[in-house]
Amino acid sequence: MKPLDLEALRKAVREGRLEWRKHVLQKLAERGIAQSAVLEVLASGERIRDYTEDRPFPSALFLGYVGGRPLHVVASCDELNGQAFIITAYEPSLAVFEADYRTKRQS
Repeated sequence: MKPLDLEALRKAVREGRLEWRKHVLQKLAERGIAQSAVLEVLASGERIRDYTEDRPFPSALFLGYVGGRPLHVVASCDELNGQAFIITAYEPSLAVFEADYRTKRQS
């Protein structure tokens, strides 16, 4: 399957065509992450990994910095309907990632 279409995702975000599942909203609240921070990462963050096999749509992992802190966001997009889906967001841990927050540490 092809990777997530970055422009389609960003257009959906700009136009407010997003779906926030209850589970995601609960996790954001638990982690102290604002929805606006997630949107900022999706609008201007760097795509660091593609999950082309995800269903029903391919997804991608984005890295951005909001208020000086790193933030990972996973999102997908239904290109046909122009709808973005927020899957999860979290502050990456140096126990799991290298200092660049892009590279997973070797176990």
